[in-house]
Amino acid sequence: MAKGGAAMALALLAAAAALLCAVAALPRLEHPAKTDGSLSLLVVGDWGRKGMYNQSRVAEQMGRVGEELDIDFVVSTGDNFYETGLTGVDDHAFEQSFTDIYTAKSLQKPWYLVLGNHDYKGNALAQFSPVLRKIDSRFICMRSFIVNAEIADFFFIDTTPFQLKYWTHPKGNHYDWRGVAPREKYITNLLKDLDEAMKKSTAKWKIAVGHHTMRSVSHHGDTKELLQLLLPILKINGVDFYINGHDHCLEHISSRDR
Repeated sequence: MAKGGAAMALALLAAAAALLCAVAALPRLEHPAKTDGSLSLLVVGDWGRKGMYNQSRVAEQMGRVGEELDIDFVVSTGDNFYETGLTGVDDHAFEQSFTDIYTAKSLQKPWYLVLGNHDYKGNALAQFSPVLRKIDSRFICMRSFIVNAEIADFFFIDTTPFQLKYWTHPKGNHYDWRGVAPREKYITNLLKDLDEAMKKSTAKWKIAVGHHTMRSVSHHGDTKELLQLLLPILKINGVDFYINGHDHCLEHISSRDR
């Protein structure tokens, strides 16, 4: 091959490699802070109950607090639809558990969501569909992604695939692993992408969001897979704190070993 042809081939390979890296990178959304540089938000998890189990009452209070704080957006830590996620993009549970419940004016802001284990029991891909965005534009759900809010970078992490028991002992449940299996490769790639994104972050605050507990003194307890695989990445990159759902309670756990 002539030198010119070899150089062209190398250039094409380099471009292809760069494209692959770009595709692999975590999606990044920009959400500007207020003009004074401040940021306000609400966090909710384990909520999709068609208004039952006090969901409607909590939504009402969220609306009041959201107005007082003038929130910029809402974060959902997963388990968006009980008991088994959505059946598809035409599942009326979407409106019954989301659009028809969170009606307060202050909550008409972007909702950034990750999946929980109950979401994986249904059609997990449905929650990523642009069809739902057309029904309610607030609903912004992806597997793992970043929201840059100027003073803070929020790293949304898909934690359900980390728990081995969902794969080996599903206990009669069906989990939608499309786009996730094989587990080991998925987790390895996700941790690599997170590490790279966190290292590039220049935000004052780095905040991680996932469904499953890291540490917990409640029902589910610690998630050993997250302690072994995810926590070291958060520590080495100076992540300030991790927000999760799953345990249906309020805990504030701190550590001195960072």
